[in-house]
Amino acid sequence: MQLTSSLMIVVSMLWMTGISPATCGTNLVSCRLWAEPQSPGLSMNGNIIIGGIFSIHNYIRLEQHNYTTQPLQLQCSGSIDFRELHFARAMEFAIHEINNRTDLLPGYTLGYAIHDSCGAVLMAIKVAFKLANGVEPVFNVSDSCSKSGTAAVPAVVGESGSTPSMSMARILGLFGIPQVSHFATCACLSDKREYPAFFRTIPSDHHQAAALARMVKYFGWTWIGAVRSDSDYGNNGMASFLKAAQEEGICVEYSEAYYRTQPRSKLEKVANIIRRSTARVIVAFLAAGDMRFLLEELARQPLPPLQWIGSETWISHPEFLRFNMCAGAVGFGVPQSVIPGLREFLLDLTPAQALKSPWLTEFWERSFSCSLKGQVGTSAGVRECDGSEDIRALQNPYTDTSQLRISNMVYKATYAIAHAIHGVICNETQCDRTITLSPLQILNQLKKLNFTTKNGYRVTFDSRGDPVAVYELINWQFKKDGTLDFMTVGHYDSSKPRGQEFSIGRAISWMGEQAEVPVSLCTKSCPLGTRKAVQKGKPICCYDCIPCAEGEISNKTDSLDCVHCPPEFWPNERRDSCLPKPVEFLSWDDTLSIILTVFSVAGATVALSVAAVFYKHRTSPIVRANNSELSFLLLFSLTLCFLCSLTFIGQPSQWSCMLRHTAFGITFVLCISCVLGKTIVVLMAFRATLPGSNVMKWFGPPQQRLSVLAFTLIQVLICILWLTISPPFPFRNFKHYKERIILECRLGSAVGFWAVLGYIGFLAFLCFVLAFLARKLPDNFNEAKFITFSMLIFCAVWITFIPAYVSSPGKFTVAVEIFAILASSFGLIICIFAPKCFIIVFRPEKNTKKQLMGKEPSKAL
Repeated sequence: MQLTSSLMIVVSMLWMTGISPATCGTNLVSCRLWAEPQSPGLSMNGNIIIGGIFSIHNYIRLEQHNYTTQPLQLQCSGSIDFRELHFARAMEFAIHEINNRTDLLPGYTLGYAIHDSCGAVLMAIKVAFKLANGVEPVFNVSDSCSKSGTAAVPAVVGESGSTPSMSMARILGLFGIPQVSHFATCACLSDKREYPAFFRTIPSDHHQAAALARMVKYFGWTWIGAVRSDSDYGNNGMASFLKAAQEEGICVEYSEAYYRTQPRSKLEKVANIIRRSTARVIVAFLAAGDMRFLLEELARQPLPPLQWIGSETWISHPEFLRFNMCAGAVGFGVPQSVIPGLREFLLDLTPAQALKSPWLTEFWERSFSCSLKGQVGTSAGVRECDGSEDIRALQNPYTDTSQLRISNMVYKATYAIAHAIHGVICNETQCDRTITLSPLQILNQLKKLNFTTKNGYRVTFDSRGDPVAVYELINWQFKKDGTLDFMTVGHYDSSKPRGQEFSIGRAISWMGEQAEVPVSLCTKSCPLGTRKAVQKGKPICCYDCIPCAEGEISNKTDSLDCVHCPPEFWPNERRDSCLPKPVEFLSWDDTLSIILTVFSVAGATVALSVAAVFYKHRTSPIVRANNSELSFLLLFSLTLCFLCSLTFIGQPSQWSCMLRHTAFGITFVLCISCVLGKTIVVLMAFRATLPGSNVMKWFGPPQQRLSVLAFTLIQVLICILWLTISPPFPFRNFKHYKERIILECRLGSAVGFWAVLGYIGFLAFLCFVLAFLARKLPDNFNEAKFITFSMLIFCAVWITFIPAYVSSPGKFTVAVEIFAILASSFGLIICIFAPKCFIIVFRPEKNTKKQLMGKEPSKAL
């Protein structure tokens, strides 16, 4: 009969395993396949037989197949794994305990058939078909598969490894036989479409990978190495971890895979990569067998101190405590537990009982280096067991019950199947022996289970067949006697809110018995005031630390970017914080302000002193001859000019900004108007001496007052328009200096400012021209030459002021303006009034009408 292509693949695998397919057609699901009988390592009859599969040995003996003759039966090889034997006997213990209970399956006796998968896919498939077939070594050649008198086991406990479990789950799932694993953690097994009948009591690697990544991030390790088993367990687990690590910003220097059956050259390559790496933290997602080979290889040559991060497969394995190089290792393992009575059960073993099982026989002979059967082995010096062997004196993974982590997972898996069977055939009081038990019924019951084991642990499965992920953080610490031991230092509970799953309860001993957390960074953390710049062609964890640019800060280590300080702030020297910018203005306590204030007050004092001298000698010829009314008004305006410079000192405000420019503009126009009036008077006075001239009647005292008032009112009008349309206002200048703020008065309307200044300049220029024309008028009465000098100084000062004002920085802008006001004011008072005061005070003999009316002509300029 022809087979489909998919069935041919299955048949090929079956042929390699030594299984002969029954002639039931191409529908593999509807019939059972028969395998040559393989005796279970541990077995017991009962009303219901539960299957068990454990990796008692680590290798399978393979032969070259020619596909022309039926291959020999598969056989396991290698030494026995005491830890796996411990797990298998934990299942035995659980079944014996269940059989002794009256509240669980009353009247029923559970049996078991526990097989060895050798940790190999081929043997796991063979055992899966064996358990699906039944336990009778009779091949039924009937046309109907349903006529077979052998019932399949209703459920299976195992396997320990993920890859064999996947192969088993595919086979058992075809028949709806539930499989409850105690140690297969691959996240791929949570896919119910591919593994519909798979359950487990140990959490999925999806949770473990996330927990490991979070722990690595918690301790600040961003540069790690990674090594994994080249199997479904290692590859899937490491893929989940690397994905979670990438999300946490962790970089991986290398990621290597190894499987114990690969050539030794591959193992040496992985070991050399680990030795040469710069990462001081290594995450090992390895099965126990692969880890053993790797550690033995690393122990051959000196190894730099490494902080090992382990997966649950080996981190709680007592066999590895002999490797002191792993001292300080941390990793997540299932919680330790207590199973009352288990230790006594394990130790209740005599040579006679050991002979009933090939596994127990091998265990006894290897533990005590003797031969139970009285036959000396091939190795010289092997004695015959004489009965003096004391199993209680043994210290190995079989007898170790100090942790009972995975053992409890086996215990829970066995109880889960028992409770599921109880839910199918029993009610609250009794069990119905007439009910035909089917695996599908047990499968449905497992999905709904929620109970607590005898030793107090809750058992339930989610929609993916997984339990709630609860881990203990295990740390390898030295005891007082110098030996390594497991110490629980923290917990991880996936049922808690995000961010609260991981907690540490006690101090961790790191590699080399350090108390401080080891450092594993590609680049040391960038300090405050710098940012990270990724090095080209390297992972993001390898970077250069670049100082923040001007005006930027970084206030945390390893900052990706620097941030700009707000406009009113500036970085400190370390560029790790923003400090308020100093506000700069011409304050009263500034040295420059004090100097300018002294000159301003001195100038005003001089003007008032001159006014006092003129007033005292108001009847003298020199005062009367120089238009005393305009002179007093000029001295008053000069006093205001000196004092208005004080409005430029101090912190600018709305009123001071408006006052300083308008007061300056108006007082200077008043001052220049008086000088202009005096100049015109000089011209008109000498014009009046000409025959028939009556010009003085057109420019007498009233006209002089009106001219001064008119000129000043024009400036007042300009200032009013300026203040109305766009007045000056206080302004915080951030642009002139980056590191400080200039508090200044903005002009508001630049047109208004330059109109005020231009009008002053126009009057000064007009006054200068008129005074220049009158400079050669006769007699000592003529003061036009002094006015010419004063206007020349005034114009020179203000012409120089314009570029100096525009280019002066900060508070010096105001200082330049004050200096221009004082310089021009001093120029006026010195040039116009100093000569007269000198004559009045020091040369009174010249203060006569005759002297003033002398005919000696004035010298030209």
